Amino acid sequence: MKKIALLLVFTIAFNVVSAQSKKKQILLLGTFHFENPGLDVAKINTFNVMSDKSQKELENITNKIKKFGPDKIFVEWNYQKQAKLDKFYNKNTDSLLHKDADEIVQVALRSAKKLGHKQLYAIDYNNTDFPYDSLVKGMTAAGQFDLIKRNEETMKHYETDQNAKIAKYNLTELLLDINTKASNDDNVNWYLETAIKGGKTDNFVGAYLVSEWYRRNLYMYALIQKLTESKDDKIMVLLGAGHTAMIREFVEHNPEFEIVELATVLK
Repeated sequence: MKKIALLLVFTIAFNVVSAQSKKKQILLLGTFHFENPGLDVAKINTFNVMSDKSQKELENITNKIKKFGPDKIFVEWNYQKQAKLDKFYNKNTDSLLHKDADEIVQVALRSAKKLGHKQLYAIDYNNTDFPYDSLVKGMTAAGQFDLIKRNEETMKHYETDQNAKIAKYNLTELLLDINTKASNDDNVNWYLETAIKGGKTDNFVGAYLVSEWYRRNLYMYALIQKLTESKDDKIMVLLGAGHTAMIREFVEHNPEFEIVELATVLK
């Protein structure tokens, strides 16, 4: 009898530890901006996600996301305007899907509605600086002409490469490509290999720009963690690929989460 009781205690203890060690799955879905406002440094052509072909792809993509089954979906919307996002989410879905090309509508809202979610979660933090013009001026003042050339070549290569893919790939292929390790590395490398060097030795304009970018993404990551409850087994984060590439680094150091690759979800 004592052996049975002891075995029962061990079994309960094992189950508790197993439950506590179970990692939450996080799908980091990086994307280009479907409605490109031209505000990014690199100028990328607009891809028509409203075409019949792309809309069929979006139905397939979001059906696959539904099958993955995230308990919450986080989006690039100012966290201080959650009430506005809630109101937006409750608008006529069919009307939004036919008129609004934004990825929050076409991917996040479409997926959330299929999953029966009551809301999307706003996590963007916009109270940061991105002094790109000051960075270029700092490079010039420091006589960093090789760095300026490298920066210009990097931007030009990125624009040419992305625009060529937009002309060649379908929507699914574009999203898969932008979520590869190579793409994620490219998104991070510019900050840590080029931007950070900008300015004279007593001018940290480059490091400041990088730190502000990290701060914005760290604050978003903090909100992801705060809003993810113990009952949530799976979550999805839909952000510009530059954000997900950075957040990926943070998640990789968090033993509570495991990253689920988009290619696995869409296979």
